Amino acid sequence: MTYLAPIPTFYRIYKSKSTEGFQSIPYVVALFSAMLWIFYALIKSNELLLITINAVGCVIESMYVVMYFVYADKKAKWFTAKIMLGLNVGFFGLILLVTLLLFKGDKRIVTLGWICVGFSVSVFVAPLSIIKRVIQTRSVEYMPFSLSLSLTLSAVVWFLYGLLIKDKYVALPNILGFTFGVVQMALYMFYMNKTPLVPEGKVAGKLPATAEEHVVNVHPVTEMAVPRSCKAEAMSGHTPAVNMV
Repeated sequence: MTYLAPIPTFYRIYKSKSTEGFQSIPYVVALFSAMLWIFYALIKSNELLLITINAVGCVIESMYVVMYFVYADKKAKWFTAKIMLGLNVGFFGLILLVTLLLFKGDKRIVTLGWICVGFSVSVFVAPLSIIKRVIQTRSVEYMPFSLSLSLTLSAVVWFLYGLLIKDKYVALPNILGFTFGVVQMALYMFYMNKTPLVPEGKVAGKLPATAEEHVVNVHPVTEMAVPRSCKAEAMSGHTPAVNMV
């Protein structure tokens, strides 16, 4: 369910032919985490559920990343490529070599288990940049509620599964996952009806030439977000006074 939650986001990217303000980091990190859990399950053995779910996750997250590459601008593509090479190829290969060559038996499982815990936490921490953006812009446009809800529910299910099979490496990171999910949903509820902040210097939907180079993917406030009193004053030819904070 969590892997399918970003479908509305990528449908929007497909329709607009642009990644807009969406970032690739959560999907790259999620792909890495799924790869890591498959390796852990193979080493531990008898973990068919972990292997199956994360294998599906690898396929879906790979599709998201490929689609991101198709519609992202050159700067975003280069940034994503560097993360993929460094994390999903270089660092994952290093983990394989270290755990297979330096550890044996239970020590290998324990070491790999704690590595999995660390990067499972990173999957939940990855959207923090989006949370910061929501607070700064007072807009939830780039933090879909469906994704936050699915992360929260998924964290609860995996925590219970970890307790059931008595695997602390599966259970522990989902405590933090549940916490971050609740925080994201709370922020969404708080800002969903707020008027997004308009960058200083933006007039009639257009930025000055000096500002256009420094502002990326800023969407104008729609007419539905403008108070009726402002509309009435605009129609009468009077401009309301605005206090700049």
